Amino acid sequence: MTQEGAGDSAVPWQDGAAIACGATMTDLADLTAVELLSGYRLGDFSPTEAMEAVIARADACEPQIAALYAYDPDGARAAARASTDRWHAGSPAGSLDGVPVTVKELIATKGVPIPLGTAASDLVPAPADAPASARLREAGAIIFAKTTTPDYAMLSSGLSSFHPLTRNPWDLSRNPGGSSAGAAAASAAGYGPLHVGTDIGGSIRLPAGWCGIFGLKPSFGRVPVDPPYIGRVAGPMTRTVADSALLMATLSEPDYRDHMSLPPAAIDWGDLDLKVAGLRIGLMMDAGCGLPVDPEVAAAVEGAARTLEAAGAIVEPVAPILTHAMLDGLDRFWRTRFWSDVSRMEPDRRARILPYILQWVEGADGIDGVEVYRGFSQIDAMAVSAHRALADLDFLLSPTAPVPAFAAESASPIDDPTRPFEHIAFTVAFNMSGQPAGSINCGFTADGLPIGLQIIAKRFNDMDVLRLAWLLETTGLGSRPWPALGNPV
Repeated sequence: MTQEGAGDSAVPWQDGAAIACGATMTDLADLTAVELLSGYRLGDFSPTEAMEAVIARADACEPQIAALYAYDPDGARAAARASTDRWHAGSPAGSLDGVPVTVKELIATKGVPIPLGTAASDLVPAPADAPASARLREAGAIIFAKTTTPDYAMLSSGLSSFHPLTRNPWDLSRNPGGSSAGAAAASAAGYGPLHVGTDIGGSIRLPAGWCGIFGLKPSFGRVPVDPPYIGRVAGPMTRTVADSALLMATLSEPDYRDHMSLPPAAIDWGDLDLKVAGLRIGLMMDAGCGLPVDPEVAAAVEGAARTLEAAGAIVEPVAPILTHAMLDGLDRFWRTRFWSDVSRMEPDRRARILPYILQWVEGADGIDGVEVYRGFSQIDAMAVSAHRALADLDFLLSPTAPVPAFAAESASPIDDPTRPFEHIAFTVAFNMSGQPAGSINCGFTADGLPIGLQIIAKRFNDMDVLRLAWLLETTGLGSRPWPALGNPV
């Protein structure tokens, strides 16, 4: 819903990075973070040139896509000039020095208000950077903007009462998904290589799937967040798997403010090689409840599984892991948790909340304590079911979302606040279980809309998700030129 100097590093993701010499300013906006860092190191171009290309791209696309909040091109230019000076002196500040990056609006950046996607918020400047923002600045990354989210990050949609409507770059009449709506749209449109989202029920993976990018929901606690909460994670949203791995090396650095975070671990985030032969991979095409899987989505996901099977993996069907009792119980608990805040609001402030969200949360009025507890207990039920599904498997595959991207103006695929979670049945259990899960593009519908494949591994095995996603990416599965400005509305 919320390092070491790059100039001396020889991590695997920097080996053999392809750089287009003489790249135009516009081309630089489409380079990966790996390619940008290699170009800075070789002197092919500078952070100033890269940042100007990203600004030009954002300025051209924002009138149609509306992915950004607190966009600061002048501040970005100043930071890029400083980074350029450091690279020319041979002393980059960190592993991401000069790389353009955005963070989701919910992730605090010092001095910038956090509206939580809603017109009902008071716009108070954040007193400090959140963990993700702090680590990015320490690594030298240039946070040039934040990205949009719906009201209270409670929708899988680009619809908000505070931000303009965020649209999907592949088709401007379609939704990017959410709640990391702007992050996914910005990534697909080429607003630089690195974007950070948050996920408590699918908010990284769903928009990643609908926008055709890669998004990783790390193991719970792998990336420190503030404030921490059950199931909430922050993670990378990028065009390539290698860029997400590079970003994880920074995001996973420790921060004392997250008392639920994992102990620091020595993980080689650049080691993406994986042998497929003999891997046991489960394929779950029915979550157990929620919307039925669209035939085009099913065909693309099953095609990805066949690709792995042809490479020597053992692919077997997996029974559904979710029940309506689990999904409905979580719905009751989340509504009640949010109602505890909304019910205390003054009427005029409450009326500024997006009507869909307000109708949803008001459904908690009158739910008794026993029902709330029973709903809360479904978090554990989901976790148990999700862990058992992978007990004898190396990976689990599923659709990221059961349907392709829906209408831009809708709050959800069925746009019904009495049935709010029908589209998150494949994603939400893995937030409750703490297992790592990612979404990678695996094809397109006949209308040209991306289709996401979800990859899940055992808890703490974040590298396994990255490795399998990287392997699928290298096959060219679902590859297609990135959109320019989308289709006319």
